[in-house]
Amino acid sequence: MTAGMSQTRKCRMPVGLRGRLLGAMAVVAVWSTGFVGAIPSAVAADVQTKQWYLSPMRAKEMWKVATGEGIKVAVIDSGVNPSTPSLKGQVLKGLDATGVEGDEHDDYDGHGTTMAELIAGTGKGGGLQGLAPGAKIIPFRVTDTEFQNKHSVNANDAEDAIRAAADSDARVINVSMGSDFPGRGERKAVEYAQSKGKLIFAAAGNNAGEGNKEQFPASYPQVVGVAATDRNGKVSTYSQHGGSVDIAAPGDGIPTWCNAKFQSYCDSSGGTSQATAITSAAAALIWSAHPDWTANQVLNVLFDTAGRGDWKKGTLSNYLGHGIIRPAVNILKGKGDPGDPDISPLTKERTSGSPASSASASSQPGKGETDEKAGDTAMAGSTADAEKKDDNSRLGLILGGAAAVVVLGGGAFVLVRRRRAV
Repeated sequence: MTAGMSQTRKCRMPVGLRGRLLGAMAVVAVWSTGFVGAIPSAVAADVQTKQWYLSPMRAKEMWKVATGEGIKVAVIDSGVNPSTPSLKGQVLKGLDATGVEGDEHDDYDGHGTTMAELIAGTGKGGGLQGLAPGAKIIPFRVTDTEFQNKHSVNANDAEDAIRAAADSDARVINVSMGSDFPGRGERKAVEYAQSKGKLIFAAAGNNAGEGNKEQFPASYPQVVGVAATDRNGKVSTYSQHGGSVDIAAPGDGIPTWCNAKFQSYCDSSGGTSQATAITSAAAALIWSAHPDWTANQVLNVLFDTAGRGDWKKGTLSNYLGHGIIRPAVNILKGKGDPGDPDISPLTKERTSGSPASSASASSQPGKGETDEKAGDTAMAGSTADAEKKDDNSRLGLILGGAAAVVVLGGGAFVLVRRRRAV
């Protein structure tokens, strides 16, 4: 979707930000459907220098061990252009669920292509460098509100796309979009995808300052809701918070394609869309290093190795969930407990649907349950306290010290009526 422009433009947003308000302080703002503010970059080749998170995440070192090879990621979005320099040879056949002329390789606003590049882009031609350049992308085109307003579309496109992705060879499903409204068909599709062993990530949303209304599919129990952070390890001002946030990843200032002409990238304030794509890529890296693991084990390790600042493991922050992703802790150091292959770390239930043992189910809060102390601790640090930790911010994503979560207000935003890109 188009990288939100300076004037703010509509972008797809992840399906679901669940809004649990915790913590006392915080004016959270800016939740645009899509990228929060963007302007054309002067030189496209500079785009990789603006992917500030790659170095502190030790991407080049991880690629010597794992690149995501053998893992396919379903991108449910505006379509994916397979002809950009960074995506040549990276995009497979998928499905167009829109019911409109064109196919899944016709990206109508650039958002889906941006997400695909952040996941599996090779970086060739000065394009965006994906965190999992060895992975492959399976695109599933769905509609956003702006597209719906211009065309007669398939009203069930989201659930059709999720089901098709569940039946595909993809192990990871990325949904950098969201809607204010849950749907029975969509919920059933998500449950079906989980039953097929898929790992589903969705953007929490960029509407923290406009009601912070939970989004779908991110708010479904079987979906990992992803929040965004800035380069100091602080939750992004626009990033929605609440019970649907399970984990966080870099989201601020990551460039995007300006539009469907694919002539240049735009500077962007960021969005939970980007954070979701980067998290999907991190999962692909871990899964490629441990191909025999289940989705539950990959997610357990993402949670177990996440940077949590000074709050205890097993508690959840309303703003960062289990913490900020740190795939290098597993890829380079071999750390992270994969846990029971058959128990979902989200619901604490067997993925077949049978209840987990009481011991496993009570080991930590399930989705939608937040330890108040964790959220309070995350929000308790003052701006001054956070600044003291900024000198460690580059290493925070790797070595553990996510700075105290500070949410500041401000920022313009744009809303779309039904579905948006985060």
